[in-house]
Amino acid sequence: MKFKFLLLAAAFAAPIAIVAPAHADGGVFVGVNQGNIAVGGYDTVSYFQGNGVPMKGSSRFTVKHDGAEWHFSSQANAEKFKENPDAYAPQYGGHCAWAMSRGSLAPGDPNVYKLVDGKLYLNVNKQVQQMWFKDIPGFIAKANAAWAKIPDGKRFGD
Repeated sequence: MKFKFLLLAAAFAAPIAIVAPAHADGGVFVGVNQGNIAVGGYDTVSYFQGNGVPMKGSSRFTVKHDGAEWHFSSQANAEKFKENPDAYAPQYGGHCAWAMSRGSLAPGDPNVYKLVDGKLYLNVNKQVQQMWFKDIPGFIAKANAAWAKIPDGKRFGD
């Protein structure tokens, strides 16, 4: 049991250290990479379409939002996002939903996700996601409360 805890702690320590802010003007972290591209370049609208499998976006279809660059697989998806970014952006600014339920900031993996009640939730990895699956409503309630307490400037993972 102690080994599992240490392993989990180590899994969170490294990702938190590499989290970078989307921008410095107080906006919400959106899971950007070194190029300031949100959600690993995935088209967040694509999670909500067809079979729900996310598609990689293209720099040809870019939207600037919350200080980051969001890529989409089509101009139509970019337009949908522009009309209502909150409907398509991941919860907790792209941070891991399970970690946020613990009051921690850890980057979400765009390939480890779940749609719940029309919202996109990311997890840091599949192991953590399996824990999150055990009580999704409970973890969402805890994460919502924790996210509300984090000042915008600290949502970056600083």
